[in-house]
Amino acid sequence: MTATGADQEATGLTSRGWWWWERRRSAVLDVSLGVFSALECALEGVNFAGDSGLPVPAGVLLGLVAGASLVLRRRWPIAVVLVSIAVTPASMGFMLSVVGLYTLAASEVPRRITAALAGMSVAGTFIVTFVRMHQSVAGGDYDPGRWYVPLVSVVMSVGISGPPLLYGLYIGARRRLMESLRERADSLERELSLLADRAEERAEWARTEERTRIAREMHDVVAHRVSLMVVHAAALQAVARKDPEKAVKNAALVGDMGRQALTELREMLGVLRAADQQRVAVRVDAVPLAAVGVAAAVAAAAAEEGPCLADIEALVGQSREAGMVVELMVQGQARGCDALVEQTAYRVVQEALTNVHKHAAGAKVMVRLAYRDAEVAMQVENGPADGVTADAGLPSGGNGLVGMRERVLGLGGVFVSGPTDAGGFRVSAVLPDDTQPTR
Repeated sequence: MTATGADQEATGLTSRGWWWWERRRSAVLDVSLGVFSALECALEGVNFAGDSGLPVPAGVLLGLVAGASLVLRRRWPIAVVLVSIAVTPASMGFMLSVVGLYTLAASEVPRRITAALAGMSVAGTFIVTFVRMHQSVAGGDYDPGRWYVPLVSVVMSVGISGPPLLYGLYIGARRRLMESLRERADSLERELSLLADRAEERAEWARTEERTRIAREMHDVVAHRVSLMVVHAAALQAVARKDPEKAVKNAALVGDMGRQALTELREMLGVLRAADQQRVAVRVDAVPLAAVGVAAAVAAAAAEEGPCLADIEALVGQSREAGMVVELMVQGQARGCDALVEQTAYRVVQEALTNVHKHAAGAKVMVRLAYRDAEVAMQVENGPADGVTADAGLPSGGNGLVGMRERVLGLGGVFVSGPTDAGGFRVSAVLPDDTQPTR
């Protein structure tokens, strides 16, 4: 929308400018008009000198000076019009009057001044035309009537001053309209640039949120399954020689958990591939805000395919098979909740049990799940390690509690975790359930 240096050079703009002219062609045009006006006024000055008894050189000089003032029309349009009005009695300055009135009407001069000068020009032309025609009619043999001289004088004065004045007003209004449209276009361009920047920020935020969500899902799936596999592998190593049958059973459990982990990872990678295909389709349209919709679609797909509250009992059973003493207590009438709420509740219990495997080997665990009017509450509390069961040596990245808190707070829930007075640890979360009306 803005003109570059190349555009300015192409249109004739100068870097320094010639006095008050912004374009070379404007200067050439004004100088040419001034030359023609000066020649016209000089020729008319010869007749004026003969009629008034002045020396011819004085009349020519007066015409040259008056006509050359047209060069100043862009800088001082009022002065040019005043000069044309001043030389009207000398019957010179036709071009000076026409171009001066046009420039005055097209400029930014207040309209009251333009109207006053235009009225003076019309009045001066009318008076001069009336006097000269009256003299011509009075000196002739033909009497056209009293109406002839005033009518012709009015037509002449209005015909000379009206068209350039109206055309100048039109050009000035059009110029101001174009400037207003140009300013509006520049403003819209700036607004579009700001909107594009904001859209890019939103897209980057959506990508960050998506990466964080994927990291949480990968952590929950891999950490829990692999933790159980490590616990079972340790048990398998301990009983391999003493109890071959139990060792075979533990080996089968390790295989099942490994297959389950691979299945969940395969499903998650499938969702990610679908998201990548959607992003490629979005880039064809080049709409940055669509990344937000892609992230939301991926989250919704993952929520629909993820675990639910009914799977918590199987989750507790897996920990029991790994040797953990865990008890499940369900309060309230079990019901279906929002898919994302059920998945979050499952992941909280899953991560809490994983932390028990990591940090409190042999501890007793109580899992509580409560269905309330408009919320679902869960709590996983474990006692201290028994000191007998060998630690499986599971690594900890320190992201488990952070991920649980982010999940719960993201749904508008409450999350509390911390040690208990008995030396154990407690994880509690409450999730709102919008599917049930509040009482």
